[in-house]
Amino acid sequence: MKDFYICECVQHENKIITSNFVVVSKQIKPKKTGEPYLALILGDRSGQLEAKMWDNVEDVLNAFDQDDFLKIKGLVNKYKNRFQLTVHKLRKLGESEIEFSDYLPKTTKNIDELWQTLTDFVFSIQNLHLRSLIQAFMCDPEIAAAYRNAPAAKTLHHAYIGGLLDHVVSLFRSCDLVCRNYPQINRDLLLSGAFLHDIGKIHELTYNRSFSYTTRGQLLGHMVIELEMLHAKIALVPGFPDELKTLLEHLIISHHGQYDFGSPKLPMFPEALMLHYLDDLDSKMEAMRAQFEREADLENPWTGYNSSLGRPLLNTAKFLASKKPAENLAVETNPEPESISPEPTSDDSSKSNAELAGDGTAALVLKPED
Repeated sequence: MKDFYICECVQHENKIITSNFVVVSKQIKPKKTGEPYLALILGDRSGQLEAKMWDNVEDVLNAFDQDDFLKIKGLVNKYKNRFQLTVHKLRKLGESEIEFSDYLPKTTKNIDELWQTLTDFVFSIQNLHLRSLIQAFMCDPEIAAAYRNAPAAKTLHHAYIGGLLDHVVSLFRSCDLVCRNYPQINRDLLLSGAFLHDIGKIHELTYNRSFSYTTRGQLLGHMVIELEMLHAKIALVPGFPDELKTLLEHLIISHHGQYDFGSPKLPMFPEALMLHYLDDLDSKMEAMRAQFEREADLENPWTGYNSSLGRPLLNTAKFLASKKPAENLAVETNPEPESISPEPTSDDSSKSNAELAGDGTAALVLKPED
């Protein structure tokens, strides 16, 4: 088990840490001098962290790739109100040193209970064609296993193992409640759309080492994949009405709600509009919950800038419990979307590599990154 997780940056600010991470992203960028530095995004099951390496970069450029695991020694610091890691030394981990459960976040909810809740909702669908269709997906062992484990997104919301299932169960509950206030809504159609709207994520995303896109996911996107999956399963349901097929297709391709959000069509009937807004609501509420969880140890009720929502957030529980006047609390209102910290002036490469060479492999010396 790791000694340090990314969520613990607050307790280790301005301290040297040594820990293991998965490389979520690796970029080589030029300094002002023209020499290269490394811009990394590191991950573990508690989140992601920007990291920069400034010195001796040539020694390690080809020593590791994205999705590799590294043991890193570096300084946890903050630049423009965001935590980052300045890397001093690193080495690539051997397979025997990797504990995969340390790196991928997982829902804290019981997967079996979530799946049972999903099953109960599907059983409540009255239209036999729609119920048979959804059950055809759930009875497919490969799809069922992936549906139980896939994240709902790479980073924006429900980005953890079990996130897709967690998201859809939450969406089912919202659909069920809101339908009671709008009796004109076809509940069966809405629930079917909720089940199908992100099912393509099981093929769009890969989540063995870190969350990233498959080649098929990059080229097609989850909506196109979902249409292919839908057509394959509809062929197994005798006499499935063409009209229902068209409505399900529209629910899939319109659920992002706006052209700017990658939606080929705008929602054009009530169930499609409701699916879009409830899906959007659930994803945004989860993004807020996750932000509050990441910054739980901070006293300030205002969070840092949330890039997916485009704003800082106010934790009302902290705000109401705070004794400080609200006007004295700092709010980050003008963050830059991508920040690069100043290049360091001190050289830390002379520090010992012994603690990094735990498996006998040669340690690689890195220096302060961004």
